[in-house]
Amino acid sequence: MRIYFHLSPNTEIVPFNYQAALVGAFHRWLGENELHDDISLYSLSWLSNSHPRRGGLDFPGGSTFYISAPSHQMLSALLEGVQNGWRVRWGMEVKEVTIQRTPEFGEKQRFLVQSPVLIKRPREEDDSYRYYYYSDEEADGLLTETFQHKLRRAGLTEDARVAFDKSYPFPKTKMINYKGIDIRASACPVIVSGDPSAVAFAWEVGVGNSTGIGFGALR
Repeated sequence: MRIYFHLSPNTEIVPFNYQAALVGAFHRWLGENELHDDISLYSLSWLSNSHPRRGGLDFPGGSTFYISAPSHQMLSALLEGVQNGWRVRWGMEVKEVTIQRTPEFGEKQRFLVQSPVLIKRPREEDDSYRYYYYSDEEADGLLTETFQHKLRRAGLTEDARVAFDKSYPFPKTKMINYKGIDIRASACPVIVSGDPSAVAFAWEVGVGNSTGIGFGALR
């Protein structure tokens, strides 16, 4: 299931690196929970309809972002929390909420990415991470590995594969600063194939790493 939050226009310039604040609003609405340290069986999108300005972003017509998850219990708790506090930040408030049931995609679906896809793995020699991109030979295998791990945690079949769309003519990488850390991720559609329940699960939880902080949201 997916919940769309339709926001009022901002009254303050929104910083380019706003994702941490959006994640903060999500956890404030959800209340005390254990999701901070657990694997993200949910997906948080970026804000839509942004207009770049000097020093940040403007949303004169308001904005929309969404949270997707297979857990109806979590999403119900989220909706209850929103009713106790509509404010996001920068003068933006939730003015409307809409809900979308998870579609039936069948055994194969090409998804556009609403936010860049992050692929990372820890380095053996130190505490840093190595990042992978759409052009790396290992990328599809690592995407599939992460997705199958989430399927296992959810108790679903692991019959699924995730791959970047190699036919897409305009793939690129994008640098995002999250809490002072520069992270580069891939902006390129993905193709998810396998059991229909797994393909639908991808729409709910996103692909790649760190979907809970705004990476790899699908549309």
